[in-house]
Amino acid sequence: METAINLNIKAIQHIGIPVTDVVISALFYSKLGFSNAMEKHFDHNGKQGTCIMMKQGEIIIELYQMPDNVLPEIAARKDGHIDHVAFDVADIDEAFAIIKEGGFNILEPKPVFLQFWKNGCKYFNITGPDGERLEFNQVL
Repeated sequence: METAINLNIKAIQHIGIPVTDVVISALFYSKLGFSNAMEKHFDHNGKQGTCIMMKQGEIIIELYQMPDNVLPEIAARKDGHIDHVAFDVADIDEAFAIIKEGGFNILEPKPVFLQFWKNGCKYFNITGPDGERLEFNQVL
């Protein structure tokens, strides 16, 4: 077994769920006691998608709807779909360097900035052995 890298993960930051109707999904999670902590639009190939972060206590669920529902496999599935698990890190650039040095399959060439939350956030993803996506995220 390989030696573990020295990466300081603080907590699971959020769980991302692609949805076919972000409004209906937000209402569903509201019924479970979650509240809308942040809602932003994002660009995907020149079209606009929507992301809503639903929060209850320290739990955050990211609901996102792609433009024109470009993920038709979401609608075809009958058992739901969790897209990624995000880990909260204190320093995204340090985490990126450690992950890169560790030889992991990083999907982005560098941490990506999004104008989410008050001052934005930066993230990057890696894939696990079965293709699962693990996101490392720093809220700025």
